[in-house]
Amino acid sequence: MIATRMFPYLPHRDALVQLCPWLRGALLLLALASPALVHAQFQPPTDEELKMTADPKAPGADAVYLNVEETTDDNLHFQTYYARIKVLTEKGKELATVEIPYQHAFSAVKEIKARTTHSDGTIIPLVGKPEDLLISKTLNKEGDQQQINRKVFTLPSVEVGSILEYRYQIQLEDNEVQSPTWEIQGPYFVHKAHYFFTPFKAFLTGIENSTSRTISDERGRAANTLIWWPKLPPGVNVIKDAIGRYSVDVTDVPPAPDEEWMPPVDSFLYSVKFYYKAAGSTLDFWVSEAKLWSKDVDHFADPSKPIREAVDGLIAPADGDLDKAKKLYKAVQALDNTDYSRHKTEAEMKLLKLKAAKRAEDTWEQRSGSSEDIALLYLAMLRAAGLTAYAMKVVDRARGLFDPQYLTFDQFDDTLVVLGTGGKEIYLDPGERMCPFQTLSWRHSAARGIRQIANDRGIGTSPTQPYPENKITRIGDFTVDASGAVVASFRVVMTGQEALRWRQTALRNDLDEVKKQFDRWLGSMVPEGVEAHVDNFVGLDDPDVNLVASVKAQGNLGTATSKRLLLPGFFFETRGAHPFVAQDKRQEPVDMHYGDVITDQVTYHLPPGFSVEGAPQDAKITWPEHAMLVNKTASAADHITIARMLARSFTFAKPEEYQDLRGFYQKVAAADQQQLVLTTAPAPKGN
Repeated sequence: MIATRMFPYLPHRDALVQLCPWLRGALLLLALASPALVHAQFQPPTDEELKMTADPKAPGADAVYLNVEETTDDNLHFQTYYARIKVLTEKGKELATVEIPYQHAFSAVKEIKARTTHSDGTIIPLVGKPEDLLISKTLNKEGDQQQINRKVFTLPSVEVGSILEYRYQIQLEDNEVQSPTWEIQGPYFVHKAHYFFTPFKAFLTGIENSTSRTISDERGRAANTLIWWPKLPPGVNVIKDAIGRYSVDVTDVPPAPDEEWMPPVDSFLYSVKFYYKAAGSTLDFWVSEAKLWSKDVDHFADPSKPIREAVDGLIAPADGDLDKAKKLYKAVQALDNTDYSRHKTEAEMKLLKLKAAKRAEDTWEQRSGSSEDIALLYLAMLRAAGLTAYAMKVVDRARGLFDPQYLTFDQFDDTLVVLGTGGKEIYLDPGERMCPFQTLSWRHSAARGIRQIANDRGIGTSPTQPYPENKITRIGDFTVDASGAVVASFRVVMTGQEALRWRQTALRNDLDEVKKQFDRWLGSMVPEGVEAHVDNFVGLDDPDVNLVASVKAQGNLGTATSKRLLLPGFFFETRGAHPFVAQDKRQEPVDMHYGDVITDQVTYHLPPGFSVEGAPQDAKITWPEHAMLVNKTASAADHITIARMLARSFTFAKPEEYQDLRGFYQKVAAADQQQLVLTTAPAPKGN
């Protein structure tokens, strides 16, 4: 029998189709349609389409898709895509630039045709050749180089009111196939879309489709099943015809929801995923994949002699389990994590005699590796130290959610290590550079995935990060004159997720750039008219201490009248964007990434001759078992101190909880608008 290899997906995070960016899962899934479609001319626009200045079905839209057609034929190894878009605003003109990523070794982009039709019917065809740009060169886990390119073209003479129209083909090598993922819903309204898929012959019926060829999966196993997983609008179904070809036709597809603090949007948009698998059922697939993954983990993380010798040099016999785990964690965190440092070229790797790690000892010997390599090295070291430890593979919560019905192990991103000691399990994130011991990045907390268990494997969920461990404390001392001008110094003290974010920013940028980014962050907090600049950081390179930023600020803080000076009651909240206040309804769940505690304490030194006439009221606002705001004010003869604490213990909220959530934040927003009023008149008795 002759094997045909499945063409590998490009990861969703690298997708760059900007004219239709929501078709990211379909980067290379645009197959050869029927000859009539391939050779068809562009569609003549209707008078209604030419005259359209807004779309009643998509009020306020920058653009709408009039037509989308995507077809795939795994026997002819061709793919095609066709789109027609109406531009309605200046912003919609951005869609004139199209980027088509493709994997250089296995495919080629061909037959690019495009044109712009103005609202008066004038047609301007695309001329010239598209650019071919390199996106990246990477090594896969087998050490083979993968090169991802992109074809880029821009439709000509685009105006508001233009209709953009284009089609292209992607040709795969003769021994490659790729079942499609149809990303049906995206940020733009779609009037009409048609999707068509002809599977490989072995999965079609009829004597004319008999073949001796088979499809091999990424592990070399014969794929015996074609599976599809649909998430479609009500009343829309995948249609399978008599010989086994699949199609979907949809009309009036709404744009993807765009709400504050949503879970990863790709996890619940309308789509259909097809894939060839060597599995008989969902259970069979995950049992088989988990077993193979666990075997690979144990092979890589084998506590070999070099690993045991390294561990013996890092720990002492008298160390307890936690002390051993902490020392080994610190050792692997100190290695060069190439997911945070600049990736080395092939020439540099050869010069440094580096190689793709196949065992944990390779990573330790080279003092360098990916996040995955370092996580599995840590697992090997724990096992070499005699500790009980397991691996867990999770989906990055910033990117997606684990869907057991989607039968691909590729949906997992990162590896955690689970340490068993003292009758409990401790989840660790050694591949996350600058992540403190016993802290998980929020992207890996409350994340489902596959994990090892004693002599077994199963599905598990990592713990939610405790909200008191994520703190921002802002303590300031402000001197105000009679005109409202202020000179201030304050400190921003961070632990947990915010500290991790800035430390990882520092890994990828020099100190001057980090300060610039931090100043921009400060600019989103301080009142208009005040400039704040970070002076220095303490603890930027040490994840085991508080990260402290010392800040200087000055500018015009208040509004002065003949007898009064009006100042913001809560300095750091004057430009703070309170979530959910403006949105009266909610379609999707809320995911705020992690719970936290934000504490402010600001002391205003009063101008000579001024006293406090009015100040923010002491208050306690609660959303029981979810969040709480506490405000307190303390006055003296020449100064006033205003304190604010907002604690949020929840990370997720269901749509049915939204009204309670919104009600809480509306009260917070109202409280934060209170002013500090200073007067030259004698202070009222009791102040």
